[in-house]
Amino acid sequence: MAKKADNARKVIDAALELAAEQGWRNTSLAAVAQRAGLSLAEVYRHFPGRTAILEGLARQVDAAVLSGGEPDMEERPRDRLFDVLMRRFDALAPYKPGLRVIWEETRRNPLPGLATAAQLRRSMAWMLEAAGLSAPGFRGLLLSKGLTAVWVATLRTWFEDDSEDLARTMAALDANLRRAEEVWNSLPGRRAPTADTAEAAVP
Repeated sequence: MAKKADNARKVIDAALELAAEQGWRNTSLAAVAQRAGLSLAEVYRHFPGRTAILEGLARQVDAAVLSGGEPDMEERPRDRLFDVLMRRFDALAPYKPGLRVIWEETRRNPLPGLATAAQLRRSMAWMLEAAGLSAPGFRGLLLSKGLTAVWVATLRTWFEDDSEDLARTMAALDANLRRAEEVWNSLPGRRAPTADTAEAAVP
């Protein structure tokens, strides 16, 4: 099992390295296999296509964030989400050059982004869980979509922020979470959450 996980990580690492060097559209699965030191058959066993590699990266990052410990439920929901999403940026940091290239290509051709949209929503649902903001049903769907919007908006800043402390990214994330919270609390029947309420705030 450990070897399987190691090989999956090798494929992800190789794919993102090649994306940074030559662009995602020019990165073939054969090139990924060669860079990873694996056979094409081994790559296929882990990832049947390039989109699956990006989804695998998302799941890898999800796992890293979820292993970060339990949330402090005395903190405000917005603060818990801030901590969770900053952990996500930290986990993505080694892949930033390749992801930046993919982001730029997706802006010109949205198909790759659309292909991974479902995985992104699943990831955001797990980020809500990591922040102690579980919400089933339609309410949970709204929350995960809201958090997805916050994440995508903040990504734009993260790609341009090469500082060690990620000050610009943190400021953008805080502002985006505040705006989302204001929208959520303006909906009928909503009220501003507090640290001791069981209700989830909006991302």
